[in-house]
Amino acid sequence: MSVWSGRFEGQTAVITGGASGLGRLVAKRIVAEGGDVVLWDLNAEALAAAKVEVAATHTIALDISDQAAVERAAAESFHVLGTRIDVLVCSAGITGATATVWDYPVDSWQRVIDINLNGLFYCNRAVVPFMLQNSYGRIVNLASVAGKEGNPNASAYSASKAGVIGFTKSLGKELAGKGVIANALTPATFESPILAQLPQSQVDYMRSKIPMGRLGLVEESAAMVCFMASEECSFTTASTFDTSGGRTTF
Repeated sequence: MSVWSGRFEGQTAVITGGASGLGRLVAKRIVAEGGDVVLWDLNAEALAAAKVEVAATHTIALDISDQAAVERAAAESFHVLGTRIDVLVCSAGITGATATVWDYPVDSWQRVIDINLNGLFYCNRAVVPFMLQNSYGRIVNLASVAGKEGNPNASAYSASKAGVIGFTKSLGKELAGKGVIANALTPATFESPILAQLPQSQVDYMRSKIPMGRLGLVEESAAMVCFMASEECSFTTASTFDTSGGRTTF
């Protein structure tokens, strides 16, 4: 893991889905580069382990589809981090069922939208006012190449991630000139615990669509997220960054 010494010195971050996968690695890098982080995740047991590994300042177990819980967590994080939140990384997400639209379980559709899109909206909505108080912020919302191209048998996931892209473009334009920058990351499939939610046939299909012929590495997306979350990302906003191995064409 490459570390830029001191890049996040004196800065604070809230990371959703911070107990595992990309969120956990991003948190680890931010702490290694001088920052303080609060991890949010649904899995309390995994959070406890991540807090030790990451050396996180604080952890909060919550379901981000619960707006009231998100509002409380944002206020708690703001005070724990010394009345500032400089970075928000929204990496919490689920894949949902693997099925055609006409067979797609309604309850799975609703849960995917509730977590991946509504929950992300709640997190952004709750944290942005704290960033505006200090006229500084970096927001990274995790979307997916599926949100640009659509994956068959993954309509809920694809729709939710397309929503994240559109939402982030709107938010970034609203915040332009206020010191707060918001962008989305659109990775192709990369090695992470979320793949356990999918049948191997779906993973194989997604790998076959990547011109580089392999899945991404979580370290590759973490490096991009850390740039997006840093002061260096100072002019690009309301946009998407890509880690797709050549799959995305726009």
